[in-house]
Amino acid sequence: MTEKCEMKLLGATGSPFVTRMKLALKLKCIEYEYIEEDLCNKSELLLKSNPAFQEVPVLFHANQQPMTQSLAIMEYLDEIQPNVHPLLPSNPSERVQCRILAYTFDTLVYRWMKEFMVTQDEERREELKPMIIKGSMMLEEAFGKFSKGKAFFGGDDIGYLDIVVGAFIGWLKLYETLFDFYVIQEDRNPRLMQWGKSMWSHEVIRSIIPNHETHIAFLAFLR
Repeated sequence: MTEKCEMKLLGATGSPFVTRMKLALKLKCIEYEYIEEDLCNKSELLLKSNPAFQEVPVLFHANQQPMTQSLAIMEYLDEIQPNVHPLLPSNPSERVQCRILAYTFDTLVYRWMKEFMVTQDEERREELKPMIIKGSMMLEEAFGKFSKGKAFFGGDDIGYLDIVVGAFIGWLKLYETLFDFYVIQEDRNPRLMQWGKSMWSHEVIRSIIPNHETHIAFLAFLR
């Protein structure tokens, strides 16, 4: 654990981006204070620390400026705690490829997934299904490249991409139970299916991923 590590995490339970932070902090063995934010009645702390977007997560560390955007915060944690559970690969080219895939996931796949859940337009949902499936196929292919035949995107253990994508695995249950839509299936995503089992069997994942009821409540907020 980093000596004299004074950290606070401002977040909202159920947000996959906040889940990313909790996973990274847990894997890094970094102690922190968690502050729950009411996104329906945003606090002065959130408005001051992230005035541009007014979103969580926000990480506060000692006398540093507040940090926002989950991908950037994950890299920060990796830099200040490089010897405890490294998240990004050591090879510079592989690090760049991880960042590219994470950015693509957040800017495309996540947006399709979110729109699918919040829209009330059934026709639009049907339009989004093949787009989301295309995203799952992209991840299937990427897993083969990054995992190098091992259980996780990060190889032998959870890494950067496992956290980026894995923070959303609870959402997959919402698709199945609420919409009867299976984003990942054995016939088209065999490697991701095995990855999902490996993720759920990991003690850190089981301790951090919110339960189904929490995800239902967060979906109600998004809507």
